[in-house]
Amino acid sequence: MMSIISALLAAFNLLLYPRMLMLALWPMAASVVAWLGAAIFFWGSLSAWLSGLLQSTFLQRWIEHGIGATFAHYVVGVFLFVLLLAVIYLTAVVITAIFAMPAIVDHVADVYFPALEARRGGTMRESLLNTAVAVAIYCAAWVLSLPFWLTTPLALVLPVMLAAYLNQRLFRYDALAEHATREELAEVVQRARKRLYVLGAITGLLQFVPLLNLVVPIYAGLAFTHLCLGELTHLREEREVQQ
Repeated sequence: MMSIISALLAAFNLLLYPRMLMLALWPMAASVVAWLGAAIFFWGSLSAWLSGLLQSTFLQRWIEHGIGATFAHYVVGVFLFVLLLAVIYLTAVVITAIFAMPAIVDHVADVYFPALEARRGGTMRESLLNTAVAVAIYCAAWVLSLPFWLTTPLALVLPVMLAAYLNQRLFRYDALAEHATREELAEVVQRARKRLYVLGAITGLLQFVPLLNLVVPIYAGLAFTHLCLGELTHLREEREVQQ
């Protein structure tokens, strides 16, 4: 747990550097502009489709009249709002992973791990493949979980669970690709898997905090990079002792 706290505190410190502040806003800003524009055109049709989907379930009789109908309308509105937040966040973290992570990794390494040798076990091709797989699984999980969003209290938990997966899957590879060998990358991910998910959940929760959510993608990239490079440093130190 201390490594997670250390990564979160270090990420906050690193975010205050001018070079990171310049990066911090544009991924989220670009995503917000794109998806709010789309929402203006498609919100009504999506709302009508989801209302029809809900009415086709076993709740049909209950939601056709009175309080039930009002509640159903409220549920659909909340769901669409959370969905909008999710796609905005997804787009912003993908932009961060593809375009900002090289600068983030260099920054974290320069400040906290200047002596860490870069062994360049990752490639751009594998980074893009990792991003594509992460996004595909995330989107598939969203679609498969739709019934739970509309009919159970899991709607409060699912955004965090999905964000935890997305964050750790997207950022762990790019955080290690420059400095770790292929074998080291796999071993670091294996030994830190639980901590990566916890960090992913924490940074996923931050997407719902007003104002702070504007810089969450860069903040998450900084935190994951610090955690991963710290684990890589410990791994190499352990190997040196064993030798």
